[in-house]
Amino acid sequence: MEAGTRSLLLSPTPIPRSPKRPLRRRFCPTFPRFNIRALNSGSDYRGPKPKTNLVADWVSNNDDAARSLPIYAGGVSLLAVLFNRTVSDIALVADASSSQSRADLLTLGLAVTNILAGLVWLSIRPKSISKVNPKGVECRRMHSDLPTALVSELLWAWESLSNATCCRSLVIVYGGRDVLQIGFAAASSNGGGEAVAVDADKLIQGSLYRGVMKSGVQSYLANLALYPGKSELPFLPSNTQAVILQPLGDKGIAIIGGDTIRGFTASDQAWISLIGEKLDATLARCVDNLPLSQDPVLK
Repeated sequence: MEAGTRSLLLSPTPIPRSPKRPLRRRFCPTFPRFNIRALNSGSDYRGPKPKTNLVADWVSNNDDAARSLPIYAGGVSLLAVLFNRTVSDIALVADASSSQSRADLLTLGLAVTNILAGLVWLSIRPKSISKVNPKGVECRRMHSDLPTALVSELLWAWESLSNATCCRSLVIVYGGRDVLQIGFAAASSNGGGEAVAVDADKLIQGSLYRGVMKSGVQSYLANLALYPGKSELPFLPSNTQAVILQPLGDKGIAIIGGDTIRGFTASDQAWISLIGEKLDATLARCVDNLPLSQDPVLK
């Protein structure tokens, strides 16, 4: 009995092992390798290439010559008709019964039309748009009771707009108060070098303010000289080129004057709308508790 037990302990029955399963290889995506030198050289590049329009490039680089081409074409056609009639022994007097005369008259009409078209092209040229120097004085007026945090945010908005866009004047009227007037402003008629103050009550009664408040969206006057409402903004420099009227909620407006016609791009307008929302949120917390004093103070 003991011998049998001892034999069982010394020689255990081997446990069958399951067959080894083949290891699965994980999927590792392989990315193509690019030769940077080949890409730079452009010899092996097979992607889309930018198209070049030789005619458009030549016209843009030779504007005067392109505008004069109809004159040259009309003059050459006119000389060719006269030379043809001289060589072909046809009288210079037009004869209605001759088919050659009728063809020459038609050619002469086309030549004269080309010459007139060239003269029109030379006389009509696109007006170049450039920046102007605002005619006015620099001012920096703020409400006397603004908290420090609001002053810092207003100055941040002014510095951002003046550095990133063509903004040269900024006026903020909120809650019937002239909160900020900074940048260039129209010079006072007194001749003392002072800026024209913003009359908030008169501005609120004007059609520009009421129109913006009624629509609730930004109004862009791309060429201020063409709008009769320019008279409602006497505090801006007389040669202000463009103006953006940005509503600040339903209680105020930001008037942004620029020095270039159509100088504010679509991205500038969208960015100014976001700044207006931020200023509205800050002004709503601070300005409602301010006194109704309209006396600005330099800061």
